[in-house]
Amino acid sequence: MNNLQPLGRSELLVPRLGIGAMTWGHATGLARFHPAKLAYGGADNPDEEQGAFEAALSAGATLFDTAAMYSGGASERRLGELAGGTAALIATKFPPGLRSKTEDLPAALEGSLRRLRRETIDLYQHHFPSDRMDIPRLMAFMADAVKAGQVRAVGVSNYSAEQMRQAHAALADHGIPLASNQVEYSLLHRRPESNGVLDACRELGITLIAYQPLAGGALTGKYAAGERPRGLRRFMMGYFRGDKQAAIAPVVALLREIGDRYGMTPAQVAIRWLIENECVLPIPGAKNGRQAAANAQALAFSLTADEVEALDGASVTWRE
Repeated sequence: MNNLQPLGRSELLVPRLGIGAMTWGHATGLARFHPAKLAYGGADNPDEEQGAFEAALSAGATLFDTAAMYSGGASERRLGELAGGTAALIATKFPPGLRSKTEDLPAALEGSLRRLRRETIDLYQHHFPSDRMDIPRLMAFMADAVKAGQVRAVGVSNYSAEQMRQAHAALADHGIPLASNQVEYSLLHRRPESNGVLDACRELGITLIAYQPLAGGALTGKYAAGERPRGLRRFMMGYFRGDKQAAIAPVVALLREIGDRYGMTPAQVAIRWLIENECVLPIPGAKNGRQAAANAQALAFSLTADEVEALDGASVTWRE
């Protein structure tokens, strides 16, 4: 079901689909109030996280994305427990806190390696641009980590097209490619197409890793007829307000119509729409084995050019 391909122009081979592990792990103290935990909740128990990990791995969705910041390191720790001795590829992110500085990267990387129980991280990403961090200097630290064998590929997250170009040029000075930029991208958030990020990815040979590929669940079809999810997600995401739900309904209806042709769900078609773009790698979250296996079914079929075009047209208002 799965073909590996290089992440950007790096030597790291990755599947066409990954798994977001943002809510995994047992958070304690103030980490219990991490926005992701409050918005999405987590698995009901550790066995469900293990089920999600094993289902994704067996289906070929072998890239697992986390971050030092998620639940105060609990996500990294849990992923490290699960991934030992497996073929899992791990992507994580710096920094661990909002007040971190550029020169904190080496120590933060050591912390992530320790929590993940690894000697090397497959993809190390800068989580978000910040005035506190100089991009060329930060990329120099990233390059040092690659040369030291601590990191296989370098990525960024939430970078604009111009910030990507800065990072790409800075790494090129060290003979290292910028492998990826992780940004929000879905049928209901098509801004990477209008702000230059997707074009820059294509031009520079960078993979766009798409987080929230199901728009927080709005593309699953679960929340029709005025229903909204539990937790803070219903307030934090505009998709679940009445006027937006009405605007989303035609998109979900088309996803369902196309899915019926293949025996797939709206969510699987929405993920597949992203996979049809060869430079995009979606990373939907999963709390249990059922969700992870369902996500991976997006690898089992393809959309026609006409179906992709129809979805493009139905969601065109979400490009801005």
